[in-house]
Amino acid sequence: MNRRDCLKLLATALATPDVRPRVLQPALSARPGDRLDRIGVQLYTVRQAMAQDFEGTLARVAEIGYREVEFAGYFNRDAKAVRAALDAAGLDAPAAHIPLENLRTRWPQTLDDARVVGHRYLVVPSLPTEDSRTLDGYRAVADLFNRAAEEARGAGIRLGFHNHAGEFAPLSGRIPYDVLLEETDPRLVWFELDLYWIARGGGDPLAYFARYPGRFSMVHVKDMDATPQQGMVDVGAGVMDFKRIFARREQAGIRHCFVEHDNPESPFDSIRRSFDYLRQLEF
Repeated sequence: MNRRDCLKLLATALATPDVRPRVLQPALSARPGDRLDRIGVQLYTVRQAMAQDFEGTLARVAEIGYREVEFAGYFNRDAKAVRAALDAAGLDAPAAHIPLENLRTRWPQTLDDARVVGHRYLVVPSLPTEDSRTLDGYRAVADLFNRAAEEARGAGIRLGFHNHAGEFAPLSGRIPYDVLLEETDPRLVWFELDLYWIARGGGDPLAYFARYPGRFSMVHVKDMDATPQQGMVDVGAGVMDFKRIFARREQAGIRHCFVEHDNPESPFDSIRRSFDYLRQLEF
């Protein structure tokens, strides 16, 4: 293409109206050149190592440069032992995943443990099938979230929900994730948006940031490859536009981000590559 053709192409592009959805345009954005001030990791990524060497794994995570972790189980340790291991590694654990059943059967004890460890959020990572078959099931879960979150607030802890792809599949004409957002009290219930799974489910995180500003206090940072299978890859190795997402972090309400890869070939290499990418990311 010669210079004249290039100029014609540029003029055409400038004259063509922007037909992209308005919801994808930045609204509340970060200042150009901003970076993440803290990067965490969901310890599910290194769960096998955690089961074999709990304290040593936390030390290795800290050595990479992480300062925040999110638990997915305590591996048969009590809350005091977990806190001691965190202190030894120089780590903070602002959040932990807990089963939905904990809200029903052992919520006071779960809150007590969370205070000892130092959690500020407890997150339900998924819903049992019996609770997610119908919209009424989702509404009942939302009601449970509201009641449990009110009690948690008295303990200085926030309750959250982590999505997978299924919450974005239409059910009786509605998107179940929308039902959870609409039926929960925004003063009490927060959401941990899994960026990979919302993409797999056909949702747009920026659209949700615009529709429900401030509700997404945490995100799981995962990347997706360009194949039809939409496989999970290390952060920065795929097609997810993290610059665009994190530029809207103020609108979303993001306070913590946790790197995760469900089944990496080499977990520690994976979380190191993801950390290195996010550490240098500017948006």
